[in-house]
Amino acid sequence: MKYRLLAPGPTPVPDRVLSIMSRSVVHHRTPAFERIFADCIQGLKWVFQTDDDVLALSCSGTGAFEAIFQNFFSPGDTVINITGGKFGDRWGKMAKVFGLNVVSVDVRWGDSVTLQAVQEALKSHPQTKAVVCVASETSTGARHPYEQIGQEVKKLSDCILVVDAITALGVWDIQPERDGIDILVTGSQKAMMLPPGLAFLSVSKKAWALSLTSKMPRFYFDLAKEKKAQAQNQTAYTPAVSLMTGLQESLLMMQEEGLQNIFARHARMAKATRAAMQALNLQLFPKHPADSLTAVCAPDGIKTNGVYSGLRDRANLTIAGGQDELKGKIFRIAHLGYFDELDILTVLSALEIILKQEGYRAFEPGASIAAASAILEEGFRPAE
Repeated sequence: MKYRLLAPGPTPVPDRVLSIMSRSVVHHRTPAFERIFADCIQGLKWVFQTDDDVLALSCSGTGAFEAIFQNFFSPGDTVINITGGKFGDRWGKMAKVFGLNVVSVDVRWGDSVTLQAVQEALKSHPQTKAVVCVASETSTGARHPYEQIGQEVKKLSDCILVVDAITALGVWDIQPERDGIDILVTGSQKAMMLPPGLAFLSVSKKAWALSLTSKMPRFYFDLAKEKKAQAQNQTAYTPAVSLMTGLQESLLMMQEEGLQNIFARHARMAKATRAAMQALNLQLFPKHPADSLTAVCAPDGIKTNGVYSGLRDRANLTIAGGQDELKGKIFRIAHLGYFDELDILTVLSALEIILKQEGYRAFEPGASIAAASAILEEGFRPAE
């Protein structure tokens, strides 16, 4: 069978982007690369919807977070970290490695943090330098209310809000200045429709001011050095040139579609997928799901990871299983980036077959297709 990728990262890469990336590599210290890089930064500012500095780094999103802890804090600084999933937990562990005093706001996996919990943490720790929040927790499919937190952090002169939008930016409307976000991070292999290897972050003036007092050692991830180089359409060190040429093309595709249309497409696919799961009498895992992916509780009576492995081995289709404490308990269908309505109908068709083969029959055949089609029809052009 044809291979199909419906995981929340890496996500599919358009053929026209792959075609551009297959061309001969441009030397990175030439005017040709500088023109590509300039286009990319302007395009990124458009996607980020910001006038703040936007930097491109040759690394994953995890590398970008390491850069944040190195450039904006000193050992002993207090940061409030919101947990609630593999990635929320990861940023807290990373901050501790750098000697930061991490105050955890613990959230049960699948739940979303409350503003009250963050307010209480800030009140108990007035010396806090940052609140770290995940917008879309990829491991659980939950959406956190970073906008509410941003309005709270805006009131504090010496505290910034850092948001992991790795599976959120380019999916729904995020605006750093409006939402009170000082540092916003995403990665290339999600809604940006590229292979892994690039990370992007916007940095506010408030965050740059905090960087002036940072005492962390840094070399490769020296963001002040990158800011200076990238202002000249260059990078401090050798960039991932082929990925940058692909980024130029993927940004062009996004601009052709338009941000509002992109947001509407993602919302439509998310709504349809959730409706399909309910039609199959399956339970959604998060209470407040993000539009980037749908996390679903595995039904009772089927073998552990039966849905994930069944789709992989029998349909040549990759979704995502559960991670860490959720391994074998949930499966996750992605719909961010280079996905459209027919992709959703395809995975639903395969899912019904695999569920039936695994012994789950608590649904009428075709129920998920019927539920999703009623919503996805909005994305089709009307008959002339």
